[in-house]
Amino acid sequence: MRGLGRESPTVIITNHTHATPKFLLARYARRMTIEQRLAEAIRSSHLDALSSAVPLNVELDVVLSVLASAVCAALRQRLPGYHTATPDTLQRRFLQTSGVLLYDNDTITIRLDRRAYPPMLRAADIPDQTIVPWWGGRRLHLEDADK
Repeated sequence: MRGLGRESPTVIITNHTHATPKFLLARYARRMTIEQRLAEAIRSSHLDALSSAVPLNVELDVVLSVLASAVCAALRQRLPGYHTATPDTLQRRFLQTSGVLLYDNDTITIRLDRRAYPPMLRAADIPDQTIVPWWGGRRLHLEDADK
């Protein structure tokens, strides 16, 4: 294949003898998208910096990294103008904010500092209260420091 942004052509080797070039190109594009998402996870969630060689910790690190990636993807879809933002951009602009976590028996409140709570985060379609089933039905409440 030529025209993929590289000087030399890309060679695709397959044992799928009945596949059309269009099918092979579409499959290649999907795989490149997956590789791009993995590269983003490595950059933003430090997926390559696992905490230990103990299999349980490695599995936990990978699960948490995948969860962080899913949360970033959901946030990206809710923020106006950030639908194509990379996880490291979201981290830098929205997730690395200061605030306070407050906990009582059934509610965990995330109170973000006013200067860390930009208008576009207010405009995002983020519910201010969510019930989290795997936390025993506890509520997660989001608010800015002015409340």
